Amino acid sequence: MQSLVDDAVAKGARIETGGMPGTQGDCFYQPTVLSQVVPGMRVAREEIFGPVAPIFRFETEAQAIAMANDTEFGLAAYVFTRDVGRVWRVSEGLEFGMVGVNEIALGSDATPFGGMKQSGQGREGSRYGLDDYLEIKYICMGGLGQ
Repeated sequence: MQSLVDDAVAKGARIETGGMPGTQGDCFYQPTVLSQVVPGMRVAREEIFGPVAPIFRFETEAQAIAMANDTEFGLAAYVFTRDVGRVWRVSEGLEFGMVGVNEIALGSDATPFGGMKQSGQGREGSRYGLDDYLEIKYICMGGLGQ
């Protein structure tokens, strides 16, 4: 987390809160919010598996979708809006395996967990999680009534 934050700050981001390791030990990092983040920073291009939230400015919905998709990863994305039309446009436009709409808790045993692009192939959980363990066989029969 620290190297992602350091890279962002060196390229012009501002730490609004956090930005340091936690006091609980080496495996902890303070919840961190970065403002003035731009697409060239690592926090915009890499998967962040820690409490770092980069804030981006955008002018249009299409620009926001393009910025979000401009990464080789695609595990999860989140949309917060009251506009139902925007929910569908943005959710369908995002190239991510999971999209949370006004919700951050995406996972359960009954839902498919997995990403797109370099964030993985296939799914864990739900009935879709079984697909990687199954082989599909197609059998076409004809002439049985002759």
